[in-house]
Amino acid sequence: MLPTASRSALLAALACLALAVAQAPGTQVLLVDVDTVIHPLTGEIVRDSLAEASRVGDRAVVLRINTPGGLLGTTNEIVQAILASPVPVIAYVSPSGGHAASAGFIILVSADIAAMAPGTNTGAAHPVLALGGELEGAMKAKVENDTAASLRAVTDKRGRNSKLATDAVLKSSSFTEEDALESELIEVIATDVSDLLRQVDGRTITRFDGREEILDLDGATVRTYVPNLRQRVLLPLVDPSLALLVLVLGAAGIYVEFTNPGLIFPGVAGGILLIVGLMAITLLPINVAGAALIVLALGLFVAEAFTPVNGILAAGGVVAMVLGIVILIDSDVPELQIGWVTASAITLPFAAISVFLLQLALRSFRIKTATGAAAMVGQTARVRQALDPEGTVFVQGEIWNARANSTALAGESVRVLAVDGMCLDVEPIRDSKGP
Repeated sequence: MLPTASRSALLAALACLALAVAQAPGTQVLLVDVDTVIHPLTGEIVRDSLAEASRVGDRAVVLRINTPGGLLGTTNEIVQAILASPVPVIAYVSPSGGHAASAGFIILVSADIAAMAPGTNTGAAHPVLALGGELEGAMKAKVENDTAASLRAVTDKRGRNSKLATDAVLKSSSFTEEDALESELIEVIATDVSDLLRQVDGRTITRFDGREEILDLDGATVRTYVPNLRQRVLLPLVDPSLALLVLVLGAAGIYVEFTNPGLIFPGVAGGILLIVGLMAITLLPINVAGAALIVLALGLFVAEAFTPVNGILAAGGVVAMVLGIVILIDSDVPELQIGWVTASAITLPFAAISVFLLQLALRSFRIKTATGAAAMVGQTARVRQALDPEGTVFVQGEIWNARANSTALAGESVRVLAVDGMCLDVEPIRDSKGP
């Protein structure tokens, strides 16, 4: 029989081994939350998660979807990543009360398994372009038909109801979870992720390349995908209003540092905010005209500070900046647009502060130096010791050595012409009776 210490060590080793086996790659399912507007950063997160699942050998990837939709270009990139994934992808609309509208619907029906939670809905997949603007006429028909054809090609391969899928694009049809299940748009209604995995365990699916695969999810643990640091920082900021506010605060911090050198904190914080704001803004489709209007507005604010014309240039700058902010993001997706109220709330304080501070800075540059020896030039001094041509004078509460180009008696007044080291060059004020 083993000693007690040896038995304890053996049991501990077996426990660690069992835990390692339970958490080993290939016995896990990766859970990825897609709960924001579909934009380029969302697409990056989905692609990275699928690559990670393939690399570590996860049995499946669950995309937990709750989105109002998003950009068509990014949606197509996500669909392509799902179709090319070597790891089976399960799209799951959750939680109850959530939805997979527009782009979310396209992602849902493109997955190997499509599932929804009770009380959810999907559909209304009318295409939205990253280029913005309302689709009209031939362009509208072209984009809708192209999107519908792409979706039909995917749903046919997946064995889903292609007719209703294309209706979601062409007619903006929407479906509850019961409608979607009865219409063969989805395969499962599940209350949570555990229920979902239990229901799909053992199912045979046909991958997009034609291979059949049996989902073996028995005993698999669920781990949640954690985006990288950059993605975690930028994800909340891919909101145009918030990103623009961060950008403006960053610019203000840098301006304060330039006008007040040595404060350090405004410059450091402003630089960080400016870079983060620019990174967030560049993830969104930018309207060049909107950016140009904002640049014009900044120029008008500066011009107003240099050449005050009763606020005309500043008013023009306010109008240009508000219009520029409103049209800055080139998208019809409501969640990616900046409203008039937000644009005005950002512009008015920024304009007032910018013009006011610029005027103060300009005035400070124009004010003559009021301290130091140079400030005595032009001042009136009283002679203490007669100047013949050298003596002493009293000026600004101090006695200075002085020299004059003509004689000046004690008590007379002289004007300071220049400061030469510790000596003043002065000239008598002949018509003065002295201070």
